[in-house]
Amino acid sequence: MKKKKIVFTGGGTGGHVFPLVAVIRSLKKQFSESERLEMYYIAPKDNIPDFNFTQEGLKTKYIFAGKLRRYIDPVSIIKNVIDIIKVPIGVIQSILHLLVISPDMVFSKGGYGSVPVTLAASLMRIPVILHESDAAPGLANKIVSGFATEVFVSFNDTIGANPGKKFVVGNPIRKEAMKGSSEKAVTRFKLTKGKPVLLIMGGSQGSERINDTILAILTQLLESFEVIHQCGRENIVRIKEETETFLPENLKKYYHPYSFFDEGQLRDAYKVADLVISRAGAGTIFEILANEKPSILIPLPEAAQDHQAENAYRVASMGAAIVMEEKNLTPHFFLEKVKSLFLAPSELREMKKHASYFAKPDAARVLAAYIREFLVQ
Repeated sequence: MKKKKIVFTGGGTGGHVFPLVAVIRSLKKQFSESERLEMYYIAPKDNIPDFNFTQEGLKTKYIFAGKLRRYIDPVSIIKNVIDIIKVPIGVIQSILHLLVISPDMVFSKGGYGSVPVTLAASLMRIPVILHESDAAPGLANKIVSGFATEVFVSFNDTIGANPGKKFVVGNPIRKEAMKGSSEKAVTRFKLTKGKPVLLIMGGSQGSERINDTILAILTQLLESFEVIHQCGRENIVRIKEETETFLPENLKKYYHPYSFFDEGQLRDAYKVADLVISRAGAGTIFEILANEKPSILIPLPEAAQDHQAENAYRVASMGAAIVMEEKNLTPHFFLEKVKSLFLAPSELREMKKHASYFAKPDAARVLAAYIREFLVQ
């Protein structure tokens, strides 16, 4: 059988990378060794995708790409001008890589890093398959969607998606994120098992504003709850130093700060959590839903096209989550809201039930099946 080749591309954040990893893993399961599938990743160099795609066995190629900064200040304007120049350079680099690879398909997850690759593929008449995670598409996917062969989306009412090309599949999530163990979590995080567990996450980089809110009420929070807190690599040292200073000795055992979760930590944290507090990136939302967890979603206000707010309110409209906008995120309001949920557990049960209705845990398998059918037809 003739060797089939596919190029994956996407932006440099975990929200773009982890869904690609989910699709890649499903694709490897659906192709036998005799079918000879060869996979590549082309995008700007970034530590997150480089790490994940290297261990997944993909051959990686790096290009330049330009990122549009929407905030106006002298530094951002200069960076935007420089990045505009990077885009055509990235397109030329992509054309050269694609000429050498000669792929049968390009699969794009969006993000600024995907634009040169998908533009190059379009110029070379290579089929482009696009997946949009968010309810409000990002600029990169808006650019690409016009010439994509197919567009897959996470939400039924994704804004601006072409109905003639749109297929609703959900957001691809790693199956490993749904295979957690409460027993392993107790050992892994040194949990006491004496209080409800809150899992607090600020996205792949952590959130300083969420962190500061939590720190302001942490003593009161730990009187009623045990907290697993993913606070970001840039914040972990400061948070550990501060909490070591002000937390009473009898409460320190209930607080478990981490810079970033590996796959094992993440799946066990999901499994043991009674409530998840998180940013509203599509990848994280669909992992929460697949694990059937009630959640409080705090959209990132600066997110492009306000896509995190769009995501969060879509899920809240289905009864699967509560949205708390950052402008309303005062420490004591947040504390009272969390406490009130556990005083009325029926609301938590309803969110959990609706999460199971709204989840689409097979999205990666469905996308992989489509890709396989496209490649072997």
